[in-house]
Amino acid sequence: MNHFPAAVLLLFLLSFSGLVAGSRDITGDFLRLPSEASRFFRRAGGGRAVDDSADANVGTRWAVLLAGSNGYWNYRHQADVCHAYQLLRKGGLKDENIIVFMYDDIAFNEENPRPGVIINSPHGDDVYKGVPKDYTGEDVTVENFFAVILGNKTALKGGSGKVVDSGPDDHIFIFYSDHGGPGILGMPVGRNLYANDLIEVLKKKHASGTYKSLVFYLEACESGSIFEGLLPENLNIYATTASNAEESSWGTYCPGDYSSPPPEYETCLGDLYSVAWMEDSDVHNLRTETLHQQYELVKERTYSLNSAYGSHVMQYGDIRLSKDNLFVYLGTNPENDNFTFVEENSLRPPSKAINQRDADIVHFWAKFRKAPEGSLRKAAAQKEVLEAMSHRMHIDNSVKLVGKLLFGIEKGPEVLNAVRSAGLPLVDDWDCLKTSVRTFETHCGSLSDYGMKHMRSFANICNAGIGKEQMAEATAQACVSFPSGRWSSLHKGFSA
Repeated sequence: MNHFPAAVLLLFLLSFSGLVAGSRDITGDFLRLPSEASRFFRRAGGGRAVDDSADANVGTRWAVLLAGSNGYWNYRHQADVCHAYQLLRKGGLKDENIIVFMYDDIAFNEENPRPGVIINSPHGDDVYKGVPKDYTGEDVTVENFFAVILGNKTALKGGSGKVVDSGPDDHIFIFYSDHGGPGILGMPVGRNLYANDLIEVLKKKHASGTYKSLVFYLEACESGSIFEGLLPENLNIYATTASNAEESSWGTYCPGDYSSPPPEYETCLGDLYSVAWMEDSDVHNLRTETLHQQYELVKERTYSLNSAYGSHVMQYGDIRLSKDNLFVYLGTNPENDNFTFVEENSLRPPSKAINQRDADIVHFWAKFRKAPEGSLRKAAAQKEVLEAMSHRMHIDNSVKLVGKLLFGIEKGPEVLNAVRSAGLPLVDDWDCLKTSVRTFETHCGSLSDYGMKHMRSFANICNAGIGKEQMAEATAQACVSFPSGRWSSLHKGFSA
């Protein structure tokens, strides 16, 4: 009667010994517990862990990285995205699970002092090498971004065709770096991204049952307004933003600042929030660091250490997900496996930063200042500065005048600058907001990256009950003409 249990025990021991042999550390040749095994599977010669994008414990990791701008003065956005790609690859994600959107006009731009190279910090390595060219140039659109998130290949126009083809056990990470404004995010081609449209796409993704959890990191001015009062808590989505709903975000590693780029660079290399979370991830064991721990570190570096040049990092959605380890979404670099988490170890000394909306002026002025007297380069740089400043003054004055025409000289500024209580969305009628912006741009020219700061004014116009006809009449009176330079809607196109 004892033969059967003994046979079962023998088979068990034999099968267990096979499992153990398969999970040995070859160099040490000693037993590893099954829970430790993934730390010791390495590619030949060591280095990156073998395919951590499909871990038995976390499903498949997917990532969508998007830089929503173009132009060399916006160098930092593509640098942020390229750095994020390198971080994810070191973490074990495969190219087939990482989808990259970037205009791709920086690495080989004539202004780039290191052709074919992009850096994200003054002494940083090249982060451009190996980055997939999934959606570049005219293919970096809102429509393609939404199609990729939803896994809808038939809706794509151009690009590599890669989409987030995820399943119910998978985890998705989205990182978006660009200019923004209240309720809006910039795009280099076509219409801009409006908050309500993004939230509807995320709701559709949740309804499809094709992810277990989703994390969204957002770098943009007034980025909190994208989720404030809009992102439900029951979608298994956790989002952090570079700023709250009312303030700018900041560029860093800019010319003339503390921690400035190499002298040959005339542009900011990164964004403060973005480099904060990535430089933290670069040096930590992400198996042990949580989303909440990173949020606190990034919040500290982005504002508390830079209160004169910083913004308030915010979190939205399902805050419970913040207890997850970063490893679930980003993987982890095996070289950091023995790293012990210390709260202060990824913080940098306080450094000056540049308001995102002023980074273009910083670039044009650096070009002008360094160019030889009497040169064509100096004349061109001077023209860029003057055109940018002229556009800014035109947009600012036009919006103010529209407000006075609609609400009166005294009440106009009060209505345009009103801020809703925390927890409320920017506007009640998003279609009205888009129509108002389109009407303004028809008569007054493109808002451009700078003009997105006025989106709250347009929202307040809608919240006050102003219709399309009244808006058209006011903007026609306010703008008899508008500048026809590079910032014009004649070239940029309409943002709504």
